[in-house]
Amino acid sequence: MSVPARVLVFSATAGYRHDSIPAGAAALAEIAVEHGLNVVHTEDTAELGSLLRSGCAAVVFLSPTGDVLDDLARQRLRAHVTDGGGFLGVHAAACAEEQWPYYEHLVGARFAGHPEIQPAEITVTDRAHPATAHLPERWAWTDEWYNFRADPRTSDRCGAAAGVRVLATVDESGYRGGTMGAGHPLVWCRRIGAGRSFYTALGHREAAYADPDFRAHLRGALLWCADRDTAAGG
Repeated sequence: MSVPARVLVFSATAGYRHDSIPAGAAALAEIAVEHGLNVVHTEDTAELGSLLRSGCAAVVFLSPTGDVLDDLARQRLRAHVTDGGGFLGVHAAACAEEQWPYYEHLVGARFAGHPEIQPAEITVTDRAHPATAHLPERWAWTDEWYNFRADPRTSDRCGAAAGVRVLATVDESGYRGGTMGAGHPLVWCRRIGAGRSFYTALGHREAAYADPDFRAHLRGALLWCADRDTAAGG
């Protein structure tokens, strides 16, 4: 059975709500259309569960916060990824589903806090991926620099470290408030079962979604998750 040419964007919030969500949803819809995909944006957990059951190429968690999924949506999201679907977590996706251990495994790390928004320099450590191939090795960017409770390359309660591929880090010496030391991870991906998972901590500001480099970053991540572009990084 063919997978529907559809991307689900989910952005329900039970905590802090990012003003950038509408801009992010619009950007994802525009990117998807350019590549023959259509987007359904929902903030209803029952609708998400129903849409996951009918199939999609990828599901994007666009800055959701808090515990926003019911048990059925959790079951169907897990089955979607295990059976070969894609998952893309953007920014505050690391702040959601605190009570669901599998979600930590899916995203790769949990949010621990952040300093104020400020400029910093990103080191692109892996340019052999569609989400980072276009970026310079050192990329000046302004964002809300997330700290995480653990490095996704080491461990979590579900052993997410296996196969984690970090694509970009931030240089903590160039801004205030970093707590993870050298190699502070920002962007990573991995395979889970037959599926694909990608997380980017970037995307706090509304203006990011109009920036060509960031949009190309999202495009590469989305197409990789949807298994639509394997030319770079597979």
